[in-house]
Amino acid sequence: MNSRKRWYRISPVAVLTALSLVATAAAHASASPGPDGSREGIAGQPGCERLDARACLDLALIAMGGRDKLAGIHNVQLDVIGHTALTEQSYRQSPFITSYERDQLTVDFDKGRLQQHARAVWPESDPHQADIEQTLVATAQGGVYRGKDGDSPCGLSDLEDTRVTLALGPERLLLTAAAAPDLHYASGEWLRSTPHSVLEFNWQGQPVRVLLNAFNHLPDAFERTATFQDFWFAWGDVEQRVYYDNWKLLGGMVLPTNRIEQRNGVLWQSMQILDASFNTTLDDKTFAMDAAVAAKSAQSKGWNREFSDKHHVELAPGIELYIGAWNATLIKQDDGVLVLEAPISPHYTEGVLAKARSAVAGAPVKAVLSSSDSWPHMAGVREAVAEGLPVYILDLNQPLLDRLVAAPHRLQPDHLQTAPKAPQWHVVSGRQEIGSGANRVVIYPLRGASTERQYMVYFPQHKLLYASDTLALNADHTLYDPELMHEVVQAVAREHLEVTTVYAMHEGPTPWSEVVRLVDAATK
Repeated sequence: MNSRKRWYRISPVAVLTALSLVATAAAHASASPGPDGSREGIAGQPGCERLDARACLDLALIAMGGRDKLAGIHNVQLDVIGHTALTEQSYRQSPFITSYERDQLTVDFDKGRLQQHARAVWPESDPHQADIEQTLVATAQGGVYRGKDGDSPCGLSDLEDTRVTLALGPERLLLTAAAAPDLHYASGEWLRSTPHSVLEFNWQGQPVRVLLNAFNHLPDAFERTATFQDFWFAWGDVEQRVYYDNWKLLGGMVLPTNRIEQRNGVLWQSMQILDASFNTTLDDKTFAMDAAVAAKSAQSKGWNREFSDKHHVELAPGIELYIGAWNATLIKQDDGVLVLEAPISPHYTEGVLAKARSAVAGAPVKAVLSSSDSWPHMAGVREAVAEGLPVYILDLNQPLLDRLVAAPHRLQPDHLQTAPKAPQWHVVSGRQEIGSGANRVVIYPLRGASTERQYMVYFPQHKLLYASDTLALNADHTLYDPELMHEVVQAVAREHLEVTTVYAMHEGPTPWSEVVRLVDAATK
């Protein structure tokens, strides 16, 4: 066969691909690569210069093995290993503590369901308790955790992850884009020093951008802006980029085996596929769940839950502790009410502040105290700022709180988004008194290795101590993470405080002598 005949047997798409690669090489040969997400030096759509958006998408489908092969993935079973940076935890910020997991994941694309058996290793657990196993069964509409005592509702974040897996996972990302009626080009971007064309479409009302490598046309990443239902909820509109990498030839398709997720510029999670099986026979019993329990998962309000005043205890006259998953304390002083902690969400804290005003008729809320840098503990600070209240914060936490207050919340606007205000920080660097009289309080930074970004609040008249996020008792009445309370005991001795009762964000009033005994036992 002569060369002319061989040329005519090449498909038009292949011709355009070759021309595009030549054009891309010429256009970007002298350009200096920018950081990921940069558009500087990107001309047009690298690798797709002469194609419309759908033809560019066709090249990506072909690069992965073809539209028909991807559509022919009815289910996949994966053995996955990964790690997650515990960005929300309060034992200092970056570099973060890391958790690890090994998952067996079955995704049934045909019926829109998945099962995930996760074995996690949690670094902050007590000795011999780090291994955690959990089985999730979910659809986009509802899901459950399986337990020996029956099903329990899964979280909103699990439903969110399920929807993403079914629609934006590597097996379905390009097919979801192809089905979108509004598929179009967005501005090209650099990614890992390589030019990429970018396709954009709307999914669940929000734009998703797919970054296609200019040279091989594979989807190296997708990007979107979302309000997440996990610990990242505090940050409102979070910029997410998911990298796909370590491409392998699997079942006649080219698929990524590594998924690296970045949120707001933080490399948050990396998951690596160790083994994959496609289109196996599935047993419906694998996905069985209590329908009534699964329905409750979708009805949850997640972090945006209502504040409840049903469970409360008087710690001393004028000092009321409202007990929940995250405790809040109202402190009546001569010139108003102090609110100790603004946790969970702006909406929840709005309820706490409303209760403070109604509980003490005519007394203003004079300030809010935020004692920790753990994201769920400080998520409601935005509401305190929106209501024009002074907020007492630790010096080391100010950069984090400045970012929290400035974080956009356009997707789910809170009061600070709709009516921005500058924060009134009272920055605590050492001993600081607030108020006078019987309910005078004194703030002391803890400054321990694990409590560096927390402060404690002491009530001298009542010999009462609030220990931030340090005190938690296990079911057997032992201390969860004794180091935390060990550092509190050290701080109490350093400041020469006399304490009778101690309580914290997740623990009610407890005799100080009992806590000291438990700490002493842990040090022996």
